[in-house]
Amino acid sequence: QGIRGLYRGMAAPIVGVTPMFAVCFFGFGLGKRLQQRKPDDVLTYPQLFAAGMLSGVFTTVIMAPGERIKCLLQIQAATGETKYSGSLDCAKQLYREAGIRGVYKGTVLTLMRDVPASGMYFMTYEWLKNILTPEGKSVSDLSVPRILFAGGLAGIFNWAVAIPPDVLKSRFQTAPEGKYPNGFRDVLRELIREEGIASLYKGFTAVMIRAFPANAACFLGFEVAMKFLNWIAPSL
Repeated sequence: QGIRGLYRGMAAPIVGVTPMFAVCFFGFGLGKRLQQRKPDDVLTYPQLFAAGMLSGVFTTVIMAPGERIKCLLQIQAATGETKYSGSLDCAKQLYREAGIRGVYKGTVLTLMRDVPASGMYFMTYEWLKNILTPEGKSVSDLSVPRILFAGGLAGIFNWAVAIPPDVLKSRFQTAPEGKYPNGFRDVLRELIREEGIASLYKGFTAVMIRAFPANAACFLGFEVAMKFLNWIAPSL
């Protein structure tokens, strides 16, 4: 399939990634504000975890359809037939066959993945930022290398939590209709019975290789964007 085979199913996540991260960081900010009595209140790490979990709820609305389409396109080549010509065609066929439920199949498993993983993601990032901030300095003055390191490690902690439900989600979303009537419980039983507990960590190495640089860049982009916005609109 050439180099393009490595990017199969990429259009769906690219379309969703910008609004997804916007909603993700908005959800985290909202989660923090809901727990603060005053704007300058410092939250505990459990409170930061709870705020992160709220962001996971928000992002699932955007993530679930894109994940479903991405997974179907990625396994299509292995089946020997070309059912979908692209992301849009896949979405149209899913909707035609099963309505909105077909597009959002696997939403519960996406929630099971993103809610705890997002909590770990943001809590770990804030924890590492505090650890890496020199004595007497402000967290907002953290250097670029330290932001990259904190963001990269936060991505690794995020995926350490997310991989098992992600494996279950992908198996469920790509299964023929009716194969798993009891949802993720049937998927979990089948995976452990046929492939053992280690099957829940399929793709661990590949995910971790991606997790550090991708999330380091994500958090650096967020911090730079916030500083820029605070500069051009300090009272916003």
